[in-house]
Amino acid sequence: MQDSLILLVVLPLLLAFLLPVIARYLGNLSGLTGSLLLLFNILLLANAWNSVGYSPKVILLGGFAAPLGIVFYIDKLNMLFAILTTIIALLLWPCRTHNTDVREYVLWLLLLAGCYGVILSGDLFNIYVFYELLAVASYGLVTLPATGASYIAGFRYLMISALGSAFALLGIALIYSFTGSVNIAHLAQIIPDHLHHIWGYSAALLLIIGFGVKAELFPVNFWVAEVYSHADKRVTALLAGVVSKIAVLIILRFIILLFPWQDIFNFLLLLGIIGVIVGEFAAFYAQDLLRLLAFSSIAQSGLVIIAFACATEAGIMAGIALAIHHLLLKPALFLLASHCDRSINDLAGLAKSSPWASALFVILALSLLGVPPLPGFWAKLLLLQSLMAEQYLLLLVLVLLATIVEAAYLFRLFMLFYQRQEMPEQKRITIQGQELYPVITLSGILLLGLFFLPLFMDSLREIAMQTSNIEAYINTVLGKVQHIGEGNI
Repeated sequence: MQDSLILLVVLPLLLAFLLPVIARYLGNLSGLTGSLLLLFNILLLANAWNSVGYSPKVILLGGFAAPLGIVFYIDKLNMLFAILTTIIALLLWPCRTHNTDVREYVLWLLLLAGCYGVILSGDLFNIYVFYELLAVASYGLVTLPATGASYIAGFRYLMISALGSAFALLGIALIYSFTGSVNIAHLAQIIPDHLHHIWGYSAALLLIIGFGVKAELFPVNFWVAEVYSHADKRVTALLAGVVSKIAVLIILRFIILLFPWQDIFNFLLLLGIIGVIVGEFAAFYAQDLLRLLAFSSIAQSGLVIIAFACATEAGIMAGIALAIHHLLLKPALFLLASHCDRSINDLAGLAKSSPWASALFVILALSLLGVPPLPGFWAKLLLLQSLMAEQYLLLLVLVLLATIVEAAYLFRLFMLFYQRQEMPEQKRITIQGQELYPVITLSGILLLGLFFLPLFMDSLREIAMQTSNIEAYINTVLGKVQHIGEGNI
């Protein structure tokens, strides 16, 4: 059953090429084909979830056994991110816009194919290829508003991403020149013991910085505020929520499987710490809501990196919880904030013109802050527990101080929303009900998690154990595998 998961990559690519022809006959209704595809993907992933169980599987493509062939690796972590990616993409799909250009649909499909490919790929070169597909599609989507600001932001994003791609490719080339392989399972047997020298460290740093561009990792994250402020609201929500977390997932695989060295963990800790500090203080001084959320997103990504850099099951569990929380919450916040793209001081009295939207924003922001009993509290609690277990007491204090800074600018925002003064007529903001549907759905998914918290925690623990099991990864890929069509793996 898991063999059918290759359709996650194949179908979006196929539809992307066919959609211009379909649009000639169906017109604006052609956008519905993308929604139908995403619904099919949800059913496909839900059906495959039980068949995968808690034992990872592989799909071999090209008729060659690993490590020579193309490998798709399937475990609970990959499946979880694929499901969340599909749900959010379905909620954000632009078919509700009547005048959507078919080229926008094509770019969305290419980006989704790249996301699925990055999530499932089990070798460095194919991760790079799908990452580039994802990146190229995102460049086009960022410039969709067709304004001077969006073009400038898109160009800056292109330049920084191109530099990151060059670093990543150079890192892969270094690894291949020393090992003759790009299969991650095969490299997990070779690199930790045989490439533990300057060239191995160089490859690790190049890969982390290269893929760190999309992960909003310091120091290659200074494109975030401009892009998130000027791109289309749905594109911003997708980049901040989904794409950044997929890039973090790649980095997690690298440090667990390929570079399990304390120096690399310390390097990531440093980048995460700087990201949190810079992000929170930049958000504190931000003068408009979208930039505030963009800088806050940098800080949240820093927290995820800190958790993963602990390199323990508890740290991995905390990082996954934080990533999932951010993946669901940040798109909702950006969708709400896109209607309030103005100076923060101009939002005084917003709750009177948009009471429901303001209330939703406050609830989501409180969860981002980590106020109990909202989901964000439990995610941050896992992070604090993992830091205490590793005796990172100074780092724990830093996270708490960053939370205080975060509380300062968020509560300042809440006070503006609920000021008694009337917002001037020409400045009033009204958010239509249909525009709230994705926000309400994402908020509902988050709050629903509170009712299944014990089950969710148990599942996270199983996923963290599976993710940290290097031997199981190697044996799954290089052990008993079959080609597509030869039955269950």
